[in-house]
Amino acid sequence: MRTLVPRLRLRPWAGAALAAFSAVGLLLYAVVSAPPSRAADAACRVDYTVNQWSGGYTAALKLTNLGPAVSGWRLTWTYGGDQKVTSAWSATATQSGSAVTVTNAAWNGALATGGSADFGVQGTFQSANPTPTDFALNGVACGGTTTPSPTDPGTPTTPPPTTPPTTPPPSGDCGSAVVCSGFEDQSGSTPSGAWQFVAPDCQGAGTVTVDTAVAHTGGKSMRVDGKAGYCNHAFVATTASLASVGPMYVRMWVRHTTALPAAHVSFVSLPDSSQAGKALRVGGQNGALQWNREIDDATLPAQSPTGVALSRPLPTGSWQCLRFMINTSNGNLDTWLGDQQVPGLHQDGVPTADIDQQWLSRTTPPRPTSLRLGWESYGVGDDTLWFDDVAVGSSPIGC
Repeated sequence: MRTLVPRLRLRPWAGAALAAFSAVGLLLYAVVSAPPSRAADAACRVDYTVNQWSGGYTAALKLTNLGPAVSGWRLTWTYGGDQKVTSAWSATATQSGSAVTVTNAAWNGALATGGSADFGVQGTFQSANPTPTDFALNGVACGGTTTPSPTDPGTPTTPPPTTPPTTPPPSGDCGSAVVCSGFEDQSGSTPSGAWQFVAPDCQGAGTVTVDTAVAHTGGKSMRVDGKAGYCNHAFVATTASLASVGPMYVRMWVRHTTALPAAHVSFVSLPDSSQAGKALRVGGQNGALQWNREIDDATLPAQSPTGVALSRPLPTGSWQCLRFMINTSNGNLDTWLGDQQVPGLHQDGVPTADIDQQWLSRTTPPRPTSLRLGWESYGVGDDTLWFDDVAVGSSPIGC
């Protein structure tokens, strides 16, 4: 058993912090496993990653089955503080007193020996949020103990490791991602092979080329010379089918020259079968990042002063790591710029006035089938962008 407290940083699935996003978060990584010699106790290993703020927290869990294969799982633990679970993702959670029971979703119940499932819970607390220590899988204890989190989330008790164990694979290692591309296989200036030029609605002066002068890693990137005006759509699209990837995690490095305008623009477009092929889009408006849904033009966050204030600009003149998660089961979304969650681009299914009520007017979960990188504006807004080290998979992918 080991307890590591890595660098303070907001991690995926931070929730319910929209009104208090400036509070300091704690990232606590706890591994609970039984000693190898005690086979009866070696039911599972649990990686428990906490992000907390004043009065609230999320805990992202990775359950690894160390025993015989199971067709359905039930993970239990007991909270030592006054935590109350309010919701869960990729699982179902119930609580009785301090005892928590989490059961699998319909699609992640089968765990072979060594297999794992990623899920999480969100909750509240009044005075303390210690890490649980008594995890059990289907009634069999995982074994081990953990060190409670410090009272002050800004004062870690253990020096952070050089590479936090909760960090997903780095840029050069996409793990089992369906798409993992630095565009080094491109042989000419025109996108080819696994990446093709597309103009989804109409084509104008916008262009996409393979650039050998600017790259995040290696010697190549995709350059988009984006032009203003609705009929200047210019994208490069992966030929890989993403229809079966869910939940969907996307990581890309992007660099651009011109600040996001006040008018609406998009630079990521995902054809969505739940919208009859219309796009789920990532772009900007009022100078800040936003999600947009083509079928009803809903935005996340809402373009209110409150909503825009909870988003972030996309810095110019430098490479930026942009990541997002699309939960294809319940429609939840999350977005990170570098290692910082963008609070206004977090959607957990709980309506928040002036932020996500418009987005939640549609309840059908998205089901993206492809990924397109490029530029489209709806009036004004030229920009030159570069994309590199792009990855898409069903588990988190680090910067």
